[in-house]
Amino acid sequence: MATELEYQAKIRSYDWEQLQDLWQAIKEKDTPEWANGKALEYLIIRAFELENAEVRYPYSVPLDTISTNEGKHDIEQIDGVVYTRNLSCLIECKDTQKAIDFEPISKLRSQLMRRPSTAIASIFSLSGFSYPALMLLNFIQPQTILAWEKDEIEYCLEHQNFCESLVKKYHQAVESGTYSFSIIDRGDLL
Repeated sequence: MATELEYQAKIRSYDWEQLQDLWQAIKEKDTPEWANGKALEYLIIRAFELENAEVRYPYSVPLDTISTNEGKHDIEQIDGVVYTRNLSCLIECKDTQKAIDFEPISKLRSQLMRRPSTAIASIFSLSGFSYPALMLLNFIQPQTILAWEKDEIEYCLEHQNFCESLVKKYHQAVESGTYSFSIIDRGDLL
C-alpha cells in the first residue's frame, strides 16, 4: 500500500468531481488503491481543503520518551485537522459496517483533553452511531465532538459546504448542547 505522503499527493490532485467519484467507490466498498479506511479520511480532509480551510492530513504523534527494543512508539494516530473560521477541529473517520459505539468517541475525547481547550473534534461515520455513543456525545463536556453521518457527508459533497456545515454544527452545539445535530434536518440554517 501507499505511504501517507503518497496518499496525500494523490488526493491533492482531486477536484470536487473526483471526490464525488471516490465517494461513490467508498459507498460501494470498491477502493482497492486505498488501505482500509484511508479513502474516507483523505476525502474528508481534501473536501475541507478545497473550501480553502487550512488542513493537516493524517499523521501520528510520537511519544519520544518511550523507546523499547522495537523502537519508538506513537501515542496517537490523528485522521486529520481542519482550521476554518476560527475553529480548530480534530477529524476522526470511521468506515465500518457497524454503527459506531462509544469507544472511538472516548478515544477522541482523550485526544482533545491533551489539546488547548478551544479545540473541537468531528467524527464522520458511514454506518451511524449507537444510542450509547450519541448519549456520550452529549455528556462529555467540556470537550466538543460533533457527529457526522453518511447522508451529511453526501450532502456536503454535493453542496461543497463542509466548512459552513461545521460552523453550523458548532453553533447548534453552543446554542442547544446538541452534538449529533443533522445539517440536513435543518437546511434552513444553511
